[in-house]
Amino acid sequence: MMTWIDWVAMALPVLFIGAVAFYMQRHVQGVADFMAGGRCAGRYLLANARSESGMAIVGIVAGFEVFYQAGFSMSFWEFIRIPVGMFIALLGFVIYRYRETRAMTLAQFFEIRYNKSFRIFAGSLAFLSGVLNYGIFPAVAARFFVFFCGLPEYTDVLGLHLPTIAIVMAVNLSISLFMTLGGGQLAIMVTDCVEGILSMFLFIVVIVVLLMMFNWTEANQALAAAPAGKSMLNPFDAGKVEDFNIWYVLIGVIGAIYTTMAWQGSHAFNSSAASAHEAKMASIISSWRGYGKSLFMALLGLAAYTYLKHPDFASGAEQVNKILSTIDNPQIVTQMRMPVALGVLLPIGIKGIVCALFFMGLIACDGSYLHSWGSILIQDVVVPLRKTPFSPKRHLLLLRLTIIGVAIFGFFFSLFYNQTEYILMFFAITGAIYLGGAGAVIIGGLYWNKGTAAAAWTSMLAGAALAITGIILQQPAVWKPFSSLLMGWLNIPLPNKFPINGQWVFLITMLASAGSYVLVSLFTCKEAFNMDRMLHRGIYSLEKKEAPADGAAARWKFKWGSLIGINNDFTRIDKAISISVFSWKMLWVAAGCIMVFWNVFDRWPLTWWSNYWYIKMILIPMILTVPTSIWFAWGGIRDLLILMDRLKKLKRNERDDGTVVGHVSADDVALVEKVEHVKSTPA
Repeated sequence: MMTWIDWVAMALPVLFIGAVAFYMQRHVQGVADFMAGGRCAGRYLLANARSESGMAIVGIVAGFEVFYQAGFSMSFWEFIRIPVGMFIALLGFVIYRYRETRAMTLAQFFEIRYNKSFRIFAGSLAFLSGVLNYGIFPAVAARFFVFFCGLPEYTDVLGLHLPTIAIVMAVNLSISLFMTLGGGQLAIMVTDCVEGILSMFLFIVVIVVLLMMFNWTEANQALAAAPAGKSMLNPFDAGKVEDFNIWYVLIGVIGAIYTTMAWQGSHAFNSSAASAHEAKMASIISSWRGYGKSLFMALLGLAAYTYLKHPDFASGAEQVNKILSTIDNPQIVTQMRMPVALGVLLPIGIKGIVCALFFMGLIACDGSYLHSWGSILIQDVVVPLRKTPFSPKRHLLLLRLTIIGVAIFGFFFSLFYNQTEYILMFFAITGAIYLGGAGAVIIGGLYWNKGTAAAAWTSMLAGAALAITGIILQQPAVWKPFSSLLMGWLNIPLPNKFPINGQWVFLITMLASAGSYVLVSLFTCKEAFNMDRMLHRGIYSLEKKEAPADGAAARWKFKWGSLIGINNDFTRIDKAISISVFSWKMLWVAAGCIMVFWNVFDRWPLTWWSNYWYIKMILIPMILTVPTSIWFAWGGIRDLLILMDRLKKLKRNERDDGTVVGHVSADDVALVEKVEHVKSTPA
């Protein structure tokens, strides 16, 4: 049970964040402020804010599910993702060009690049996929707090006997709405940044306490007790682990490239940077920010698992199992096993701090998601259908009303939906409705001037159809009669559940959608698209740049730094940070390759794997957590002060509301007309 000390420890940071959100409301003077934070954010503000928005409780619980199933074994193969994520960040893949378009939502870019009807369709599909994906967020978060805090199953309110989970969901969503409705993206990114700075130092407090409570020897003994074929430490002895294995990672790597920036759960961050370079640097420096968070999460997972599995804590595990026995749904038991253990084992005060950390993560994530899905419905479905633009006041009102609508949907979907699969599998298959086709449409649209609207339609329809088919077949009520019919026809036995999990369905949708985009584009392209106009390059540039002194200076020269995305926008510090990220990441890639090669010929003993995980997951993050926390706290505070100054000087344009006119954003029409008139006029 939570004590008054825990409740105070939880309430203080939340009240402070609420005051910040209230203050930021006064700075929202137009649609661009509400949607894109006025496009004034610096790199450290974005890095802190995006990291905090990734502290979603649903993601934490999903991570606990994976850890209890696979331990550290699956994490080993994550080194395959490193070069992918690194080059995406260093090269500014997708995000740099997207920021150059100045679009406030992805579907606005779709109208600029393709056409209005496709924007409306893509916006509708993104909204459908997004709200379904978000549908379980409130339930998982509320259930976490109920079991973590030891709250009763039912609570009497005004004479009504109500499920506590419903009350907690209502409270959580109400607070998230308060943070979001007044200040939109401007308030979201500022409060997320402040939360991120506070969180880094609260992480350190919890880390110290957990290291005092549990030692690596106990954790190692619990992990080493896993049966053969399901090792929690040795990735080469984990062949019997279902769902979360090397194939899950490999498909994830493909998806990471293919869907770069496609998921719109926090799309406003993609357009909030002060410049394309700041957006790129925010992505790069984020690699150094996450060590405190990763150590915090690793120690929580280890503590809970050790408490449940080590014989020295048998009495505590018995108490946890007694609480879990009150849950009817076996999938919910899987979700809540480690949160219940943490609620039992954490001491007074620390439990309140952990609760505060999770609650701030909830506010950050829910705020971004409510803002994203609500604004997408207005910006990418309603606005394009209008013949005349909304007034800024009416536009903001509609945005706020749809955000409230998303919250109401999330409440009722969570209240009645019966979860029957792992959270990450649910995410994969619901996300594939949109992501299956979106990846091809985004990459093709930004990098290939031959991509056509017909190809975009085909790609999105193919991805959505395959994903929805997968969702339907995964329902027991559909699969059982369907499999019985197939068995009678094929005369072969079939499993009791649909044999293709959400991750494999996602891969199928990606391959089908990308192939259809390329083929249809080749057959239907009649005229290359004007990429310079869309990206504000050359004669369409919004920035006045001095011409080079002579022709020789204008010629392109190869530079080694260009291989990792370094260009003329980089300062010496930017270059040093980028090189440090590249070198550090490549060190782990090299280590992973050497370990794979070594173990193919001579398998490591379990003690070696234990030492490896201690160094990688505990020791190195311990060394880096304090200095990186100080670094990003300084940078975040600096960027917050700069943001306030930029907002005072910012010149708003009422036409900057997401409307597109003839493949051009409304606020750019005057510039394009002027440039193209000059271009077409004889000298």
